[in-house]
Amino acid sequence: MARKKEAETPAPGHDTIERLSPLAPVYRPGSNGNFENGIGVALSEVAPGSIVQLAAWAGAEKKLIDAVRSVTGLALPDGAGGGIVSGGKAAFGFAPGKFLVSDETDTLAADFLKVVTPAIGVVTDLSHGRTVIRIEGPEAEWVLAKFFAIDFALPAFPVGAGRATTHHDVFAQIQRSAEDRFDIYVFRSFARSCWNALCHGAAEVGYEVA
Repeated sequence: MARKKEAETPAPGHDTIERLSPLAPVYRPGSNGNFENGIGVALSEVAPGSIVQLAAWAGAEKKLIDAVRSVTGLALPDGAGGGIVSGGKAAFGFAPGKFLVSDETDTLAADFLKVVTPAIGVVTDLSHGRTVIRIEGPEAEWVLAKFFAIDFALPAFPVGAGRATTHHDVFAQIQRSAEDRFDIYVFRSFARSCWNALCHGAAEVGYEVA
């Protein structure tokens, strides 16, 4: 479902701040495009409670992977590109020694800071700096291939795996969270542009906004 508003922790003595999703002005539920013969993809915004980037120092990669297992219970494969999705938790490697982890809870960064020491690596909380757009359906690979120079076929991009890429120099991290489903992590400031591009690209096969 779309995240229309997010509650931020207020400063002492202030009321809770309601922050609009960057997609709110363009998020229009319903069927769109050429859907007479069915819906090719569904588009939605995913709202994890936490998004954290982890980076290990050289030689400490396995210790960082162990930290991911300790905090989230996810058995993350060793090496860039490997990943796992389980329930409301997801993690994947996108570069040597670098991983993106998301969870429904909002305490992920704090939990990692308890176990990832300065000798192991760095924890960066990206929760308020990223928007996650989900595309799913039988034509999801086809639509994404319009924008990203990646082989989205299942053998080359298995479930759980993640890739770091760009579209017109805009950085994106993509995880395959199911056979016909991908989650795209983009900078919050570029989220609306990415959403509009995906809608335009999906119009040919028909798309539904949940």
